[in-house]
Amino acid sequence: MPKRATSTLDESAFARLLKRQDGVVSRGQLIGLGASRADVRRLIARGDLVPVHPRVYVDHSGEPTRRQREWAAVLACAPAALHRESALDAHGMTRDRPAQAVKDRQIHVLVDLERRISPPPGVIVERVSDRETWVQDNRRPPRADFDFAVLKVAGDRTDADSIALLSDAVHQGMTTAVRLVETIDRMPRLRRRSLLREILADIAAGTRSVLEQRYLHDVERAHGLPVGERQLREATASGVVHRDARYPKERLLVELDGAFGHRDSVDRWADLQRDLDAAVDDHVTLRPGWAQVLEPCRLAVVVGEVLRRRGWAGSPTACGAECAIDGGASGPT
Repeated sequence: MPKRATSTLDESAFARLLKRQDGVVSRGQLIGLGASRADVRRLIARGDLVPVHPRVYVDHSGEPTRRQREWAAVLACAPAALHRESALDAHGMTRDRPAQAVKDRQIHVLVDLERRISPPPGVIVERVSDRETWVQDNRRPPRADFDFAVLKVAGDRTDADSIALLSDAVHQGMTTAVRLVETIDRMPRLRRRSLLREILADIAAGTRSVLEQRYLHDVERAHGLPVGERQLREATASGVVHRDARYPKERLLVELDGAFGHRDSVDRWADLQRDLDAAVDDHVTLRPGWAQVLEPCRLAVVVGEVLRRRGWAGSPTACGAECAIDGGASGPT
C-alpha cells in the first residue's frame, strides 16, 4: 500500500485566511500557502472545501452567503474588486430592496482594462484603465471607492432613481455632495454628468430649486396650465406655512415634495397637518415629488384634470407629438 503523502499546507495560515475571507479561498492562495495539488484534491475529497467557481472554494457544503459569493467573485477574477451595487452593499449603504433580491443579484467586479477574462456565472466584469485610482485593495473584500461606484450606478439609473440614490448616499453620511462633484471632475466619461451635477448642487444647497423650476417650466408652462402663485406664506391653525404653488380660483394647492430619498415620520406628520389645514379652507392638496415631476406630461394630465374639475375653463395642451395629453382630453389613468 503506497504511503500517504505528507501535507505541505501551512494549516495555521490557511485557517487565518479562511477567517479573513469569510470561508472562501482560491487555488492560487492555497498553492501560495504551500499546498500541493494532492493537498487541494484531498481537501475537496474530504468536503473541507467545496467548489464555488473554477479554482475557488468555500469551506462548507451549504449555500454560500451573499458575502461569500462576493468573495468568490473577486477571487475568481483576481485581481478584482467589488463594483457598482456590490460595492455599495460592501460599503454598508442602506437601500430599500427585498432581501431575496439582494441575495440573488449578480455581482459586479472591476478589473484592469487590459484583462481578458471570462467571468463565472452570476458575475459581471467592468474594465477601467486606471483601476488603481478607484480601488481599495486593502478592504475585505476589495471594493471600488464609494464615490466612484455610486456615481457609476447613478449614471445608469432613471432620473428619479439617481436623485434618490445620491441623496441617500449623502444623508447617510457615506459621502458629501462636494466630494461627489469633485469625483465627477475626474470621470470625464461618466454618463449624464450635467444632470448629476445639477442634482448634487441642489442636494448641497438643501433646496428644491431644481424641482420647483422643473415643475414651472416642464409641467405648467409646457402644457398650457395656469401658473400658480408661488412661495406664499400662509397663517394656519398650526402656524405659518409656505405653499409651493396655489391656484386660488380652483382652490388647489401643489406641495412639491423635495425629499430626494427616504423621509422620516416627522416629515410625514408635518405634511398631513398642512393638508388638514388646507382642507379646512376647502383646498385640495396635490403632493408630487421628483418621480412625478420627472414625468411632466403625465403629471400635467393629473393637475389639469383636477383644475378642470374644480372650475378651470381651460384645457392642458400637448407639449409635443409624444405627449400624454391628447388634445387636452386625457384624464388621469
